[in-house]
Amino acid sequence: MSSADPGLQRLRTLHAQTVLVVEDEIFVRCAVGDYLRTCGMHVIEAANAVEAVRVLASGTDIDLLFSDVQMPGFVDGIGLAQWVALEHPSIKLVLTAGPAERSWGAATGCVILPKPYDHRDLEAKIRQLLGQRAATRICADVSPVLEPGPRPLG
Repeated sequence: MSSADPGLQRLRTLHAQTVLVVEDEIFVRCAVGDYLRTCGMHVIEAANAVEAVRVLASGTDIDLLFSDVQMPGFVDGIGLAQWVALEHPSIKLVLTAGPAERSWGAATGCVILPKPYDHRDLEAKIRQLLGQRAATRICADVSPVLEPGPRPLG
């Protein structure tokens, strides 16, 4: 292929964006990660804010962080988003929250994706924030609605 080849030019502009998915519920995290991978995105998964900070501290280039608001531990999704906004301002942020937590996320200025959400809505929001057009993709056919199960009390 020559450098004037339109196919080569298209490949250069469609490089995989890296999304850090932070979700404590493993089935939700895996489903989201797998779906975004089928959409051509590079996905790194973290189970909590501490793992996410380790990924970011490693120097890995992250384009967008997608996190649940409510997570166990000392730092929830809001605290993580606030830290990322200060320490890594170029990283785009999307939080997902149930009805009770949506106002918490709004205070951060982050994009909030309400639960339950559809994978296609998440993909569209990510592409919008990263300035990508929705490409012809194989991922459009599989899109379960995600709503995590009940969380243990205490």
